Amino acid sequence: MRIPALGLLSLVLLPLLLLAGPSHAATASAAPGAPANCAKADRDDGTIHVRVCLRDRRGNANDPVAGVTVRVSDLDGNPIGEAVSDADGLADVNLGEVIDVLGQRYVIEIDTETLPEGTALQNPKDVKRTTEQFQLETDYSVTFPIDDKIEEPSDWDLALNLLATGLVYSAILAMAALGLNMVFGTTGLTNFAHGELMTFGALIAFAIDSMPGEISLFGHDYSVLVACLVGFLASGVFGWLNDKGLWAPLRRRGTGVIAMMIISIGLSIFLRNSYQYLVGGENRNYSQYTDLQPYEIGALRITSLQITVFCIAIGVLVAACCLLQFTRLGKATRAVADNPALAASSGINVDRVINRVWIFGTALAGLSGALLGVTQGFNFQVGYKALLLVFAAVTLGGLGTIWGAIAGAFIIGIFIELSTLVVPDELKYVGALVVLIVVLLIRPQGILGRRERIG
Repeated sequence: MRIPALGLLSLVLLPLLLLAGPSHAATASAAPGAPANCAKADRDDGTIHVRVCLRDRRGNANDPVAGVTVRVSDLDGNPIGEAVSDADGLADVNLGEVIDVLGQRYVIEIDTETLPEGTALQNPKDVKRTTEQFQLETDYSVTFPIDDKIEEPSDWDLALNLLATGLVYSAILAMAALGLNMVFGTTGLTNFAHGELMTFGALIAFAIDSMPGEISLFGHDYSVLVACLVGFLASGVFGWLNDKGLWAPLRRRGTGVIAMMIISIGLSIFLRNSYQYLVGGENRNYSQYTDLQPYEIGALRITSLQITVFCIAIGVLVAACCLLQFTRLGKATRAVADNPALAASSGINVDRVINRVWIFGTALAGLSGALLGVTQGFNFQVGYKALLLVFAAVTLGGLGTIWGAIAGAFIIGIFIELSTLVVPDELKYVGALVVLIVVLLIRPQGILGRRERIG
């Protein structure tokens, strides 16, 4: 009896991902509780007041802050009143008669020049708050937490730290891009499910990390590193299953690359929704590396996690390049990528080579997803969100080229991080899309790709 390909994938996917359910992974501790909300005054004079509490949260304290000026104005900027916080950290501003206040909105502003020396608002963007419309005949109370003042770094210092972050992210991205390029080079398939292969590695690593106990050696906890290694190996098995259960039968039937690309889109949707159903949609973090103190080297601030992840990623990339460049399997892979028919006529088992490429390429993608989860947390869409950047990297470097995928990943990774110097963080990934469009218009074969004649 034949088992349908997607059914076979489901049978293996289900037991692996059920491990990634509830975990003991560390969660962020709750913020200190808000103070008593500057208890409403007993008043029957027919007026409504804004009562602003200022609290010093340094060192997990909750102390009142006196001497801070608070101003209240209407939405047009007309001043309504101002007050200075007293010894209880309370500034009380009279808005006026109830009948004049109901249905109105007001702007509460803190005069930052009057804050104690060396302090600032915990959220520097929280200088102004706009109230909702007043609907009740009661005072309006609001709390502004205060913390240590942090000096803004210069643009050069910020660029240096963004460069370091970009290098780490680029190394992770390069592994996924190399895996995608290997599959494309040997099969011609643009695999839109590659992002879900990254997510698979992150989920398996998280499942291992969530198991009771810890894996320690010489007094050091290596649970997350071992979990990433298991994610790498399990992803390789998943790649073998992908090829044996789905792609190899399609190749034997002579399915065209366009049809296979469309199938990969369907597989992507299937896997992504399966992940969400099995493990949920919440963000997750591994049990280690959640609260690291950075090393300071001049203006550079870098954590041990960033150093470790970068070294692992670079080591894997070097090993992968040596494997493809100097081993028999690597030479056979390059031969199949150049000319499958000629490689077959020279005695190379093309199907076996492609199967090995699927195993290795998916393993790289899985490790990439696991390390991405370690550095920034993840959810069921972590690979899907990174897929655009992977495509941009391989397109920029050159589809089907080993060095092109790596070079493109480093250019894209560093570019999107440095772009935040001039654009908001929310728009940094747009730059990757712009690069993708420009490359396709100017040099479609990529910076290291070969120009090919069509027709």
